Formats: sequence, C-alpha cells, structure tokens
Amino acid sequence: MKVFRRREVSLKDLDEPTTSLPQCQSLWHEFWGEARTRILVWYVVILALTFGIAIPAFRQLLFARVDQRVRQDMLGEVEDFRELLAGRVNLERLENNRIEDNDKAAIREVQPISAAEKALMIDLRVPTTEQEMKRFFEAYLRVEIPEDNIFLITFVNGKFYESSPKALPEDLKPETALMRQWATQAEPGEGKQISKNHDINHIFYFVEPIKTNGKLLGTLVIAHSAEEHAEILEAVTVIIQVTLAVLLVALLLVWFAAGRILQPLRTLATTAQSISGTDLTQRIPVRGRGELAKLAATFNKMMDRLESSFISQRNFVNDAGHELRTPITIIRGYLELMGSNPDDQQETLAVVMDELDRMSGFVEDLILLAKAERPNFLRIETVDVVAITQEIFDQVQALARRNWQLETAAQGKITVDRQRIIQAVMRLVHNAIQHTETTDAILIGSKICEGNVHFWVQDSGEGIALEEQQRIFDRFARVSNRRRRSEGAGLGLSIVKAIAEAHGGQVSVHSQVDVGSTFTIILPMD
Repeated sequence: MKVFRRREVSLKDLDEPTTSLPQCQSLWHEFWGEARTRILVWYVVILALTFGIAIPAFRQLLFARVDQRVRQDMLGEVEDFRELLAGRVNLERLENNRIEDNDKAAIREVQPISAAEKALMIDLRVPTTEQEMKRFFEAYLRVEIPEDNIFLITFVNGKFYESSPKALPEDLKPETALMRQWATQAEPGEGKQISKNHDINHIFYFVEPIKTNGKLLGTLVIAHSAEEHAEILEAVTVIIQVTLAVLLVALLLVWFAAGRILQPLRTLATTAQSISGTDLTQRIPVRGRGELAKLAATFNKMMDRLESSFISQRNFVNDAGHELRTPITIIRGYLELMGSNPDDQQETLAVVMDELDRMSGFVEDLILLAKAERPNFLRIETVDVVAITQEIFDQVQALARRNWQLETAAQGKITVDRQRIIQAVMRLVHNAIQHTETTDAILIGSKICEGNVHFWVQDSGEGIALEEQQRIFDRFARVSNRRRRSEGAGLGLSIVKAIAEAHGGQVSVHSQVDVGSTFTIILPMD
C-alpha cells in the first residue's frame, strides 16, 4: 500500500506541467485573438509596407537627383573644354576661375590683361604638336578647378600625363584597364563604370579626344566618383535606425491607445458574460458619440428589448398557466365528486365538455398569436370594402339580441386577408356583446380616410376608463372594476391588434365610462 500511494503522488506531480501547458496555449491564443493585437499587427504590416516602398523610392530619387546634378556639372566642364578647342578663350571666365568663391560675388573693375595672362592665352591655343598638347593641358589644369569628386585626367600620345587633382582613387590609377581604354579612345563618349570601391559605387565619365589632321594627340577625361551615393546610403541607414526606434515607441503607444479605445468592447464582453436568465438589468455606460458609443447604446437597447421580452414571456407563461389551471381544477373537482347517478353524470359531463371547449378555444387563440409573427400568416387578396362590411353585418345579427345598425360602408377595393379581417372585426363584436345589454345599440361601419380603410365597432355599453384603454390590448389583460366578468381569457383584443399590425395597420379605441366604446381597425389600402 505504501508503494501504491507513493506512485499515486508521483503521477499527480507529473500531471501538473501537462495541465499548465494547455493553459499557456489558451492564454497565447487569447493574446493573438485580441482586437488590439490584430490592430497592432495590421499597423506594423502597413508601416512595414509603407517604409519598405518609401525608403527605396526615396533612395533612388536621391540617387537620380545627385546623378543629374553631377552630369550637369560634367557637361559644363565639357562645354568649357570644347570652347577652348574651338579657339574661343573668355578672359573673364579665366579670371573668375582663379578667384575664390567668396570673392566672385564682389563687384570689381576689370583690370587690363597682364603678361602672365597673355602667356596663358598662348598656351591655350589649339595644339598641333605633342609639346603644344602638353603645354595646353598644363595651362588648362592650372586654370580649370574641378568640383568635388570630379577628376580631370589627361593623356598625351596614348599615355597618362597629368590630372587635377593629383590624387586619384584606386579605380583611376594609370595601370587600370579603364585608364588604358581612355588613353587610346579616339572618339568622344560618355559612360558609367561600376567601382570596386564600396564607398564610390560608380564612376561616371566623359571622354574628349583631341585630334590634328586625323592623328590623336591627346585625350581629356572628365570623371566623377559617385561618393555621394555612399553618403546617401549612410543617411538612409540613419533614417532607418531612427524610424525603427520611433516605430517601437509608436507601437507601445498604439498598444495602450488601442486598449483604451477598445475598453467599451471589454466592458461589453464582461456585461454579456454577467447576464443570465434571472438578471437582465446589466447595462454598459455610454461615453462619447463615436462608433463604440453607438455600439454600447445599441447593446443597451437590445438588452431593454430582451428584458421586456423575457418579462412578457414570464408573464405570459404565468397567465397561461393560470388560465389553464382554472378549467383543469373545475374538471378535476367535478370528476372527483361524480357519483353513480346518471343525471349527475350527465351534468358533470356537460360541465367537463364546456370547460374543455373553453380550453380548446384558449389554445387556439395562443396558436393564432404565435402564427401572427410568421411571414406566411396572411393570404392577401383584393376584396371589396362594401361586400366585406355587409358580410360582417349579416353574420353578427345572429350572435345576440342587440340593436344592430350598419352605419356606413365605404366604396373601394382593399388588398387584405379577407378571413383575418372578418375574424378581427368579429372579435370586436364579441367584445361589444359581452359588455352590453339587449337594449344597447351596436353599430358597424367602414370608411376610407387619407389612404386608409377604417372598420369600426361602436357600442353603448359600460365604457372603459382612460387609464385602462392602452393596457386592454396586452395579452391576458382585463378591465378592472367591471360590473360583469369577461368570459374570455383576455386574448381577444391582443389578437385584433396582431392581425392589424400584420397588415401594417393599427387598432385604436375611443371610450367613455357609462357612454360606450368605439374600436377602430385602421388598415392601409395598398
């Protein structure tokens, strides 16, 4: 027994992690199923797509802008060089090239041409020999100051001669294949070369060969090392790092903001979980005017309808049980007291059959009220108002001794369920008979008013107090303090109301105590 107990304890210990594992999985699934988690995920996806498209596009746009500016600068150098080869020497331009940038904006008087400038102009004449070519390049490199990252490279007789600036990057060393290609290139051209240096990326160049009598004397190459691309990439890297840091902070703020925004939803869930069949009074506080406030208001209205429906259902069950309990009690009492005397048996049988008929009518009324909520409750047809009014009047005269009068009958057609309308008016007639004497008058009539058809039953009976007039259309409702007790279960007027509303109409009452009542069924003609 001791071994068995120890084994039982060890099995319990082994079960502990297995029971906590589904719990962790449930919490994990609940976390990913939360609305704010999904909002956060979509926020990350949208931002990732946005930055994933925007940053490369921004980088390429900067590359294009820089390349365009560089090409314009290089074209300016090419144009200046071509003017020199054409023999057009602009002394003012040469002078400006030797003035520092901060002095170019200053206004000064043009000085007379000095001897040095005259010698410079002689060297810049169109070369025809190798020596003149060298002096030409020396003078040109002395005068022309290139922009940053632009290199002026000269070749004489197929060999590298001089460059400005002197220091050249690795890709532009004299022994490289690109430099050997430029040294022997006899036609003008431009191009782009991929650099082996990661800091340079590309080399853009223009080649301008100088020929005399078809012979290649020298070549000028204007090259640019695209170091700006590396600077752009570095700037983009910084932007990405800053963006990621800001994005992390933004995600935390979005997480808490989404939690605050979705708080009414959690309140809604908590309220819904706390609702039971015995407590439907819980409501959500409505704050603000946004969508969540509308959701909370809609939920509260739904709960109001549910609470009202549950109360109505509970009252209906109680009232129906009470109405059924009475005839059952009567039947049971008579059956228990029934003796062997045939006369007593016949009397008991009559009472039982009467109570069963009453129960059957009550059940049929309940079924009718249940059917009134179905879409196929009505069988619509076009009927003549005069004919249906006359038919009702002919039927009611055989029900009881009253002063029956047909007040008026409307001329026209109406689209209704003929049998249901007759049934509703007959219910009103039965109600009038129950609360009138044989000497009282009951008037029946119909008329067309403002696109509606009115069927009414008017009596000169007891009348109904004002405070009772709206309640009498509820199920199982009876007017209190009546001189005579109603024989029905209090469903007649509720059936009339259900039939009228099924046709898109309504039923109204106008009554005065000790004067009489007028019940009117109002139906649309279409």
